Amino acid sequence: MTQDARTVRLADYRPPAWRIVRTELMFDLDLDDTVVAARLELAPGESFAPGAPLRLDGEELALLDIAVDGQPLPPARYALDDESLTVHGLAGPCVLETRARIHPARNTRLEGLYASRGLLITQCEAEGFRRITWFLDRPDVMSTWRVTLRADRARFPVLLANGNPVERGELDDGRHYAVWENPHATPCYLFALVAGRLEGIHRDLVTAEGRAVRLAVWAAPEDIGRCGFALDAIERALRWDEQRFGRGYDLDVFNIVAAQDFTMGAMENKGLNIFNARYILADPDTATDADYLAVESVIGHEYFHNWSGNRVTLRDWFQLALKEGLTVFRDQEFTADLHSRAVKRIEDVRLLRGRQFAEDAGALAHPVRPAQYREINNFYTLTVYEKGAEIVRMLHTLLGEETFRAGMDRYFADNDGRAATVEDFLAAHAAASGRDLAQFARWYAQAGTPQLRIDDEYDAMRGRYTLRIRQHTPPTPGQPDKQALLIPLRFALYGPDGEPIAAAAEGDAVVRDDLIELTADVHEIHFDGLPARPLPAFNQGFAAPVRLDYAYTPAQLGRLARIERDAFNRWEALQRLATGVMLRTFADPRAAQAALSDALGDLLDDDAADPAFVAECLALPDFDTLADQVPQIDVDALLAAREELLDLLAEDHADRLERRYHALADLAAGGLDGPAMAARTLRNACLGWLARLDPHEALAQRQFDTATVMTDRLGALRCLVRFDAPGKDAALAAFRERYRHDPLVTDKWLTLVAARPQPEAVEDVRALLASEWWTPTNPNRVRAILGSFARMNPVAFHRVDGAGYALLAAQLPGLDAINPQVAARLLGSFESWQRLAGPRRALAHDTLRGLDGKLGSRDCADLLARLLA
Repeated sequence: MTQDARTVRLADYRPPAWRIVRTELMFDLDLDDTVVAARLELAPGESFAPGAPLRLDGEELALLDIAVDGQPLPPARYALDDESLTVHGLAGPCVLETRARIHPARNTRLEGLYASRGLLITQCEAEGFRRITWFLDRPDVMSTWRVTLRADRARFPVLLANGNPVERGELDDGRHYAVWENPHATPCYLFALVAGRLEGIHRDLVTAEGRAVRLAVWAAPEDIGRCGFALDAIERALRWDEQRFGRGYDLDVFNIVAAQDFTMGAMENKGLNIFNARYILADPDTATDADYLAVESVIGHEYFHNWSGNRVTLRDWFQLALKEGLTVFRDQEFTADLHSRAVKRIEDVRLLRGRQFAEDAGALAHPVRPAQYREINNFYTLTVYEKGAEIVRMLHTLLGEETFRAGMDRYFADNDGRAATVEDFLAAHAAASGRDLAQFARWYAQAGTPQLRIDDEYDAMRGRYTLRIRQHTPPTPGQPDKQALLIPLRFALYGPDGEPIAAAAEGDAVVRDDLIELTADVHEIHFDGLPARPLPAFNQGFAAPVRLDYAYTPAQLGRLARIERDAFNRWEALQRLATGVMLRTFADPRAAQAALSDALGDLLDDDAADPAFVAECLALPDFDTLADQVPQIDVDALLAAREELLDLLAEDHADRLERRYHALADLAAGGLDGPAMAARTLRNACLGWLARLDPHEALAQRQFDTATVMTDRLGALRCLVRFDAPGKDAALAAFRERYRHDPLVTDKWLTLVAARPQPEAVEDVRALLASEWWTPTNPNRVRAILGSFARMNPVAFHRVDGAGYALLAAQLPGLDAINPQVAARLLGSFESWQRLAGPRRALAHDTLRGLDGKLGSRDCADLLARLLA
């Protein structure tokens, strides 16, 4: 990474020279012209130096007034530039007052205060508050807040901000005001306000600690009917956090707002969470079962931030995984406790392997806690979120539930109201467990995915079974050499009768029951007294985010898929079989394919098995997961191998698939309960396979015509589009017309078109970009068309003539000028370009080179430099 003035380094951290003890803001709100009056009570900070100037962050602000302790400042006492306001001559505690003018309607970046369909909305993480007023825009400056909102009542009848409502009333000329108070010291990135024509639904409850709380969901009037599930989800999250982590809610109200224009998924602002509307609005006609589960998960995630992020926040942005990774772990556990733990684990590992492992292996690899950055927005990554969650999960595995909970209690108690670090988090768990976690801390500092190579041998004469386990983490940009990690490896040994073997272990690693703690580059472990060679199962529950290399035979994997007690590893055995068949890594490919087919047949015949689990087993490794398994990505070969295997398996099991499809119809007709959702999941998985054998997709057409819920309607439409059915165009047109006024459902059919796995999808996407449906200022729409194309359609994106790369690249400069964060996410689609085989590598490289000098934002310039480094 270029070492320039914009590079921020963890090693350079210094405490703030000034503290902002209290912040009072007054907004005169208007879509085009808003005035913000700020009153900051300042006090010297830990690194205060008498005589040193005060530098406040500020961007795109017009200064109207400035005063200190009530006295206007002369121009000689302050200096303004595009990024800061510097005040001279402050000797000690004082009050700084400013008034600034901003223009929300011009703010297409959707950072700071911006206009969205008649609403005024804020988004301040990571560094958006500086676009509202001048401030010390860093997470370790924590203030209490009083906010007054003033606006025209007719245009902005609802006025929301952080904390508790303390006053409201009428002003002259049809205006009104509302005052909100946040008594908890929080950084400015958690500031929020929303103003506009909204309707709300609410629920009053009493927490486990006896506090009366009002939960409320706000949305546009036409959308409020789809908010009931979200309101229920808030209560479920609140009760779960009370029970599982002992965390109570600490304000009188908890508000969430649905925003159609929002760059992120949601934001955990204290007491006023702002959500992308796709994670609030849900009813059976417009939302799939997956949408419902996503709404519940994201609402849980943002609510859980009230403690893991708000009450305990971050010292600096390098600690981002301290709130995000920890909170992802918490929301994963929330979903697992409410639904199927096995299915949830499989879903999380799919995402990790398909996307985060690729990030770890590509040009954008970085540690969970990087040592430096040039643009913090570019580190809101799967590595920080998903791998960060896996690190917390490993800690939970090492310590056990009871000790882990004690460590969390200590962490929250020791750091409540503070800006914490990863070291603080680990220190709390070390104190609770009595363990030295210094080696474990390397997980935060080292990039890359560790590889475990396991070799074994069995001495029949002595009855001794030996494991040799080697760990190695490949080099990543800026980190050529890696140290050994503390890796928890869950395992089981199965005997000839299919029962687990209880055998004592000896060797140079700590072995506790079913857990091996790997700490060195190489370990050797022995098990004595075994009458026969056991069948081992490794990394049960995916206890560690590693690549596992063990030479299973197809027969062994087929057996594991039947006898393994760990549901995740049953699925994993089938994934390994399918991957080996598609990548042709087994010595006897026919035997491997037969083993896979037989195991899947047994699952389809097992009516007692969870249908959602069976559906996961039918979902073979996708292109991204396969690409992650090979040193060079031969796009055509990988895609062809996957399609060939799917066609053969569909032929093998046509009767079984049709039987399960019809047998589950009555159960699938239920509501949102778990069994009904699971039945719909498997029915649509079966439909996807059966459509391969039906040249007219008659079954899919019939399901589309008779569907009563979005899950089945969209599942059928996906098959019609995927296999270019004769009724595809009519079905798409009917779907489009039915939902043309619903932007979220419109995004669904746009995604299907953009992700259609045919080379000519490039032309389809070009047509969409020239149509009325293209809205480059709306992040959801950009993701639906270009994000789906680049991330979900390897056939078209990697078209051999480079047309897919060129299409995306042509859109990036314009998007970069509108919303740099969205553009940067799309640019990240090239993260694995260096491993592309054949002419595609040169085409991707030339495409990236062609963008040099055309991307003006720090977000995209930083990513492009890293991609080309």
